[in-house]
Amino acid sequence: MRVRVEQTALPGIGVRHDLMTESGRRLGVVSHRNGRRDLVLYDPDDPDACQADIPLTDDEAEALADILGASLLLGQLSGLREQAAGLLTEQVAITAGSSYVGRKLGDTKARTRTGASIVAVLRQGEVIVSPDPSFRFVAGDVVVVVGTRQGLDGVTAILADGDPDG
Repeated sequence: MRVRVEQTALPGIGVRHDLMTESGRRLGVVSHRNGRRDLVLYDPDDPDACQADIPLTDDEAEALADILGASLLLGQLSGLREQAAGLLTEQVAITAGSSYVGRKLGDTKARTRTGASIVAVLRQGEVIVSPDPSFRFVAGDVVVVVGTRQGLDGVTAILADGDPDG
């Protein structure tokens, strides 16, 4: 459901933003010209009558916004988790014995061969995000891989076994 927010200028006072909840309750925020904010809850029987007016300090307004934003973000992440069911992340070390030491990421053909993606490389405390195919591995690199269990196992085998030819 798309929520419609109505903005009303309040001459000499500031501006009021109102919205109607799905349950039929109307609430709003009055932003005064002097910086003060009031959270307003309207009477369900008389939409023009104020049932509650709660003044908010800057810190309280920020905390309320953080709470509402955090719960929305958690809901979105939960939905993303459901969409990404079966998608895993794993870190794979490039050992000194790997034939990929000194070689390019593109030489692994990891995504083509396994369906998994190398999304980052951790090197000496730095994160290299989305390395391109010309990126060269060094011993001690830790490769961050995203994919299915089968894909992650495939990339691990490629990098550990040093199978450059596939």
